[in-house]
Amino acid sequence: ATLALTSANHVYVTNKIRFDLIYFHCSITPVNDTKHFMVGAYKEHRLEGSSVRIISIFRRDSVQPLYCVFYCGTHWANGMKAEVQMHSDHFGTCYLVFSPALTHPNQRNKGLADTKLAQNQSFLRIQNLVKREEEKFQFNFTVCWSNLFGDYNNVLQVTQTLEMYKLLGVQHVVVYNTSSGSDLDRLLQSYTQDGFVEVVPWPIGKYMNPSRGWQPSEHGGDIHYYGQLTTLNDCVYRQMYQSRYVLLNDIDEIIAPYQHQTLPQMMDVLQRQNPKAEVFLIENHIFPKSQFEPSGRFELPRWRNVPGINIMAHIYREEPDYRISHPSKMIVRPRAVEQTSVHSVLRNFGQTVKVLPNVCHIIHVRVPLQGGLTKEELHEDKRVWDYERQLVPNVDKALEQAGLLIEGRKE
Repeated sequence: ATLALTSANHVYVTNKIRFDLIYFHCSITPVNDTKHFMVGAYKEHRLEGSSVRIISIFRRDSVQPLYCVFYCGTHWANGMKAEVQMHSDHFGTCYLVFSPALTHPNQRNKGLADTKLAQNQSFLRIQNLVKREEEKFQFNFTVCWSNLFGDYNNVLQVTQTLEMYKLLGVQHVVVYNTSSGSDLDRLLQSYTQDGFVEVVPWPIGKYMNPSRGWQPSEHGGDIHYYGQLTTLNDCVYRQMYQSRYVLLNDIDEIIAPYQHQTLPQMMDVLQRQNPKAEVFLIENHIFPKSQFEPSGRFELPRWRNVPGINIMAHIYREEPDYRISHPSKMIVRPRAVEQTSVHSVLRNFGQTVKVLPNVCHIIHVRVPLQGGLTKEELHEDKRVWDYERQLVPNVDKALEQAGLLIEGRKE
């Protein structure tokens, strides 16, 4: 089953014209004669009736009436008006970065005489047609990374993060890639070949001017942070019947358990303690990349020519300033999520639980948030070192397989 969105002035009745179906497999598909774009179409099993949800990007100042056209392999379904649900977050940018459309393709017509159709539209394949039970899911834990951009080439940190996630019990990582450096491309290609990483092309710059920073007032742009809200929501729906849990966080963050060895062990306990919980908020903790562990224990010579940050050298953590809003990232059961933002779920079917930081928090190695703190004012946190015995050789192996662990290699 496939569908297309079309504007009102292109819906018509005919039985004489030849229809050219165009199936798009890329991640952003323009809607003809509008400033709108389709991203993904998903069967919605959680609402009454037969519905399809379309993840879309809308320009806020020119929302047009839209109609859905379904082609079901042997027949057309009647064209019908889409019900548009606006995402409340847009951070001051021009484009609504997520706008699901609910449609009801119940009426089917074997003939074309009285079916409303759109000529030369771009059709999307409807995903999630089968509602699988959890015991039949392909993955237990999936990580969704949104929006690589700016020729990002932080190879060493990404490798260490991916190998940490493997040790923590993650089986699948999805990354939406606008642009990455040549070295990171090689690394991701290597992980893609072994099935651990799935790269979704995200050429957002082809269609609009994305904001290149968090603050639109400073960085401008038509859409916030390369369409991050769109990709996060799309990833949730992509994984809805593939993965039991989905982690929503950035590429330089690790959601790490502190009282359990793995994420499955932790989530089994949290789920028993909170049987109705579907969204788990995890505190973000900053590990300043400007502060180094003094012994140089993990400043390994073979890693010196690999571009990127060595997270094992940064063991000092800022204490969050709880006097201000402190952001979290999330572990969610995607079947309970209807609409998400970056730091919280906006619409869901279950309860939300804030996980205590001594149980789990994010290891986020980056520029300091509280830049004036000295090493003595930071907390020592060697959680990554607990996995040293397996982590170091696994990182070596991954870099070697990608052709990036070469002595004397130029940066």
